Amino acid sequence: MATKSASVKTTSPPDFPFARPSGAEPAIEYAKLREEQPISRVKLWDGSEPYLVVNHKDITQVLTDSRLSKQRQRAGFPEMTPGGKEAAKNKPTFVDMDPPDHERQRSMVESYFSKTSVDAMRPKIQKTVDTLLDQIAAKGSGAPLDLVEKFSLPVPSFIIYGILGVPLHDLDFLTQQAAIRSNGSATATEASQANSVLLDYLASLVDKRVQHPEEDLIGTLVKEQVKPGHITKDDAVQIAFLLLVAGNATMVNMINLGVVTLLQHPKQLQDLKSDPSLARKFVEELCRFHQGSAMATRRVATCDVTYGGKVIKAGEGIIAACQSGNRDSAVFPKPDEFNLHRTFDPKDSLGFGYGAHRCIAEELAKTELEIVFATLFQKLPNLTLAIPLDEVEYSPPTKDIGIAQLPVIF
Repeated sequence: MATKSASVKTTSPPDFPFARPSGAEPAIEYAKLREEQPISRVKLWDGSEPYLVVNHKDITQVLTDSRLSKQRQRAGFPEMTPGGKEAAKNKPTFVDMDPPDHERQRSMVESYFSKTSVDAMRPKIQKTVDTLLDQIAAKGSGAPLDLVEKFSLPVPSFIIYGILGVPLHDLDFLTQQAAIRSNGSATATEASQANSVLLDYLASLVDKRVQHPEEDLIGTLVKEQVKPGHITKDDAVQIAFLLLVAGNATMVNMINLGVVTLLQHPKQLQDLKSDPSLARKFVEELCRFHQGSAMATRRVATCDVTYGGKVIKAGEGIIAACQSGNRDSAVFPKPDEFNLHRTFDPKDSLGFGYGAHRCIAEELAKTELEIVFATLFQKLPNLTLAIPLDEVEYSPPTKDIGIAQLPVIF
């Protein structure tokens, strides 16, 4: 009797990014892959098929492996969008460099984001938060207002502008341009124009510091790096632009997500109201639970490497899904529960990346968020949404999680 030959079923890799099922929850595919296939291929928009790494242990290894490159110009580096592929052609800043160039350029600005520097900024951050909330309170609690426009966007914008050396009279204009650039509802043309406005403004500010030195970050770059010839004027502009925009939209969204998360967990909100000193623990858990920038941790192999028994060949891309790693039960018990009383080592959280490329502004971001949430519900104890929780509009499900508008009453 003839036997039927077994047919081999081949399946193409799933499309990536995965879509969030609803709201702010991460894609369900991550949990399944953590259990069944922690290292697998995915397909991107351009047909490329990089590897996706989803477990915490593997992610931390990938992000500390010197055989994997951060250089976006290398063939095989995974780009998430056509715009990203085009941007990769530009001259890189330190976030897209490998050692030793990465450390050399990062060190030029690192002191401004050290714990010592950030602690010295606490009074200014507190004053910024207080002033914005007092302005909101003074308007009265009648009609709903957009918390993004009046608070979430100005807070991080004003702080980073102060570090860079932007004059006070230009804050509102630049904040408006930054909002257009990062607003999902802006057209591509509008976003591009806002991008150009910001770059031109920073170039003019660099020129001013050449003529009139100041002790701000741009002034320091000009004095210590541009004038001695270590970097060009264009390099200084690109570094300033990176610091201006890289974390701004993420910070805005983390404030919004923090407000929504607290309103979803009224008992924990009451705990925070009763004891504002819990704000730092709340922020650590918030940055674990919600990944403001989930698509940034990407690498390309410079030689053949083996992960999980799979050979990743030179020139093949790797995406480290930090969002998934932060929901890994091997490191964070009951990871899908939000718990501001959770105890864990903040260094294990992947919300700001991992390894040498961990976000330079992590301490600044956490301090801003800590002051925001230690203050917000003290000054506006009755703050709540002006719409039902299930009507909050989130960014498209395959994009980084964000909230463009947040109508509130208080």
